Amino acid sequence: MPDVTLPKVTIRSIVAAPLFGESPKGGWSAEIRPEDSIHALIAVHTEEGITGLGSVFADGRLVEAALNVLEPLWRGENALEPERVTEKLHQNTFWMGRGGSLTHAISGIDIALWDILGQALGQPVGRLLGGTYRTRVKPYCSLLMEEPELMGEVIAAHRDRGFRAFKIGWGPFGRRDDAKLDEAIVRAAREAAGEGAQLFVDAGASDAHWPQGLKWALNTAQMLKDYQVGWFEEALRPDAIDDFCTLRRASPVPIAGGEVLTRRQAFLPWLARGALDIVQPDVTKVGGISEQRRIAWMADEFGVKYVGHGWNTALGLAADLQLASAMPHCDLVEFIGGSPYLDGIVAEPFEVDGEGFLKIPRRPGLGVALDAAAVARYTTDASRLFAPA
Repeated sequence: MPDVTLPKVTIRSIVAAPLFGESPKGGWSAEIRPEDSIHALIAVHTEEGITGLGSVFADGRLVEAALNVLEPLWRGENALEPERVTEKLHQNTFWMGRGGSLTHAISGIDIALWDILGQALGQPVGRLLGGTYRTRVKPYCSLLMEEPELMGEVIAAHRDRGFRAFKIGWGPFGRRDDAKLDEAIVRAAREAAGEGAQLFVDAGASDAHWPQGLKWALNTAQMLKDYQVGWFEEALRPDAIDDFCTLRRASPVPIAGGEVLTRRQAFLPWLARGALDIVQPDVTKVGGISEQRRIAWMADEFGVKYVGHGWNTALGLAADLQLASAMPHCDLVEFIGGSPYLDGIVAEPFEVDGEGFLKIPRRPGLGVALDAAAVARYTTDASRLFAPA
């Protein structure tokens, strides 16, 4: 038989472009400023001229430093082997701080390598991950919590755009020791979203010095049931696994979490002990598409639903869409409402259809293209993403 093996596609350079200028508020205690960098885009350039793109949830300066540290490991590698190459990066940097900035940076590299593999094979990444379970998926519009009188207005604007699922999070919820305020916020959101819409609540307990504990979470879960809330996210501090187990058993609404965990090994005890109904790894933090897929399938073995955490960029959303196509029970993706780093940097903005769904791109790789001029508004020397130095 003839040899049909693809020739090696050699990594020539990897660059990062920190995004800043219009960073969306996060509702954090130390609030994000527009000029802060909390996301960076990654480009993997190859000797053969194929460029893959990825996204990292981290300060761009940390990502740039990580790429320099990792360079001896990725330079000259075969870009057609994302799992092997990124596992090489993980395995040889454990001692530098497993799960931190290096892991986040590797996430972006991995996403970009899958993008390259898809382009080289002429296939969307989702198909390369094992198959196509769906060609569209419902995005939930992720919004900050506001005071009750503003919450409804915020949701209404995105409902008019076509969204039929919403998540409200962080902000004043749980931070004022005022159960009536918490309920008023949720009530306003439910009224604005409408009875037919899905509504999710994110307490954001990974924020600095989260003040609430298990009893607050138990009481709040009971309240959320009355407003048909689909899940209660980050209800407890992210290391409180025993309390999460107790909460999940007692809560009348599903319990979600996992966005701050990285690498598959960290998720195993949460799944094995039954701490979550819905697991939410972030593809731009956890180790990329390679790691996200393994976590999602591991969760499926435990009967835990996978919905990726996606508070990131257009490229992070593109990766989540491809993963959603390849996982049997993933029926939602996160979409930050009003972030210019989503619709504002792509050649074709994402469009919600009349039923509140997003089409999953079927073009090779991640299936999205950046708008070079638009990206240049949010980073310095954007040309590095589109052509190797």
